[in-house]
Amino acid sequence: MRWFLLAALTFLITVGSSSAHFVFLVPDGAGKAKAVFSDELKPDPKVPIEKAANTKLYLVVGDKKTELKWNLNKEGNFYSIETGTKEDSTVGGTTDYGIFQRGDNPPQRLLYHPKVVFGELGKAALLGDKVPLEIVPILEAGKIRFQVLLAGKPLEKADVKVMVPSEDKTEAVTTDAKGLTPTFEKKGEYGVYAKFIEMKGGEIDGKKFEQTSHYATLVVTFGK
Repeated sequence: MRWFLLAALTFLITVGSSSAHFVFLVPDGAGKAKAVFSDELKPDPKVPIEKAANTKLYLVVGDKKTELKWNLNKEGNFYSIETGTKEDSTVGGTTDYGIFQRGDNPPQRLLYHPKVVFGELGKAALLGDKVPLEIVPILEAGKIRFQVLLAGKPLEKADVKVMVPSEDKTEAVTTDAKGLTPTFEKKGEYGVYAKFIEMKGGEIDGKKFEQTSHYATLVVTFGK
């Protein structure tokens, strides 16, 4: 991951619009989740979930990381996930969406890094080297905030969007020198996302791209 840290000096950090779609892992019971490709925390019937098919997920319990499979629910337009454990755990990984180009914008490779935490948020495990960009829940004095990590290091001045429970809005915030957002106190389910653009191109299956956009997402239930 050394190249990632060195190249970070030349990267642009930004967040897509609220109408953009992301891969979210949404809790659906004890040790269960639904993977959706949407602009909110529920399936979008207009966008086939198969767009997120090229995904590798990991289950993290303590220091142990194991690859985790999911199952397609075509009728519900989501993938279902079961951890098979009652222990505090984290599930996350990477969706390789492939190359995307909109209008006259340069072609880019889209990589989504979804994550969900089960159990005590204070014991949330890190995906670590399994993903380059990660969002971590931080509990503080009865409130919650979120930390953005790039290659395991705090990412300062990252733009983050937070779906606040019981509010029909997404709040835009910026991380401090420790990669932390401001605190939130509302109880309920949070959806969080951040974007990091790596100004490095390449080629996939004969198609060239000029940059790679990394989208990290996190869904957690706070205080319930």
